[in-house]
Amino acid sequence: MAPTSSSDPMPFRPLRSALIVDDHPLYCDALAMTLRAIAGIEAVETADRLDLALKRLDSAAPPDLVVLDLNLPDVDGLDGLIRLRQAAGDVPVLVVSSLAENRVIRACLAAGAAGFVPKHAKRDVFRAALEQIARGQRFLPEGYDAAPDARPGPRDEAIGRLALLTRQQARILQLICEGMLNKQIAWELSIAETTVKAHVTAIMRKLGVQSRTQAVLLARETHFASLMPEGG
Repeated sequence: MAPTSSSDPMPFRPLRSALIVDDHPLYCDALAMTLRAIAGIEAVETADRLDLALKRLDSAAPPDLVVLDLNLPDVDGLDGLIRLRQAAGDVPVLVVSSLAENRVIRACLAAGAAGFVPKHAKRDVFRAALEQIARGQRFLPEGYDAAPDARPGPRDEAIGRLALLTRQQARILQLICEGMLNKQIAWELSIAETTVKAHVTAIMRKLGVQSRTQAVLLARETHFASLMPEGG
């Protein structure tokens, strides 16, 4: 079975530069060499934490591609992908991860990933992924069972709702999950408490929940533990 792509259209983007977000230096070096060799991407930057990647996206012109490892020191589960997608705008985010279970791949797609490549994949798979992403297609790895995608489950719907939040709203939700009150959030983000209240109202509306507790429970749907099969 060959790697597949979905029919969901994405903006065409020639791939000349990339940002790799991964905390393993040797793998970053190897992946940078692979990107240069198979796609001619000369400008390759790296970040070993999500916060550094977000700062990079804020401080300079965006790259043509972001390559993200889900397992980072400062994130838990898909929260990193969701926040990176919000910061990256229309820049495609290719997930490269050793967590290649169907549930994880499906969740990444629900969160807006442009594709998924298992970390153990060969160069030809990376080449196919980059070619399809450059053509505006999503890339799915060999062996991925797309059948469940026809009817998204509650977990996928929750991730899709979280992906609708703005970057500021996602940050506020993260602080809510850490147990902060509106006044504390306002101090942390240097904004008015009334602004925080307005954001919290918008967050609950987008997530389809009635309370902060429900919002926290829904946010936990992005954690790795919730994505793994029972007993896995």
